[in-house]
Amino acid sequence: MPEDLVRLENIVFRRGRKTIFDGLSVTVPVGKTVAFMGPSGTGKTTLLKLIGGQLTPDSGKVIVRGRDISQMSRAELFSVRRDMGMLFQSGALFTDLTVFENVAFPLRIHTDLSDDLIRDLVLIKLHAVGLRGASSLNPAELSGGMQRRIALARAMALDPSLIMYDEPFTGLDPIAMGVIVQLIRRVADVYRTTSIIVSHDIEETAGIADYIYLISDGRLIGEGEPGFLREDKSPRVRQFMDGLPDGPVPFHYPAPDFEEELMSEDREIGWFRFD
Repeated sequence: MPEDLVRLENIVFRRGRKTIFDGLSVTVPVGKTVAFMGPSGTGKTTLLKLIGGQLTPDSGKVIVRGRDISQMSRAELFSVRRDMGMLFQSGALFTDLTVFENVAFPLRIHTDLSDDLIRDLVLIKLHAVGLRGASSLNPAELSGGMQRRIALARAMALDPSLIMYDEPFTGLDPIAMGVIVQLIRRVADVYRTTSIIVSHDIEETAGIADYIYLISDGRLIGEGEPGFLREDKSPRVRQFMDGLPDGPVPFHYPAPDFEEELMSEDREIGWFRFD
């Protein structure tokens, strides 16, 4: 097994005229919890889709287990994805399936295990997230935090070596957030998984990550262990870590001088023009 489970080499990715990543290079070591953080719109979720092979970079390489994922066949990619778990921001549970069947779904799709063995594995995963007693319920009967825990149980179903978390703390109350933070750390420790977290929740992420990459404007603006980034004096890093409303990432979207625009006789707004 390579020392780095995931490696992105000089990634360039664009959507239309907008450059999402411009020469991004990062590594995710085996067995570590690595976080990617940055302002909204910096492409954190796009990063997960590149690693999962859902998107292909315009240039550069996405290396997973020593192989360029963009060069894999459909069958090879399907096999690699079996070893990846994904906790979606919304949970993405199947609303017409019970909690039990949601967790059993990847086992039924990717394995030939008997129903009895699938039952045992599902109950083990549900017990790990504290919701074995909810196995017969539908997702709509659970709170948002409980749904997120079910989604984590499903992500763990195949015992993947890599679990990716897309904004796992968004929309949770403090108690539910504390539970999810504890579970992510416990899963990493007990199952020895490699974890990738994309988030803008600084305190929660810094409390469980071994290493953090800060991304803005398509490039790395800082990286290091959480304690190092807390002391980093770079203006861009400080703006994000301290939650400052203005700085290198400006509060105002680029626009003409405000006073000049107000006084201008050319009053064209959108599709309308006022003369």
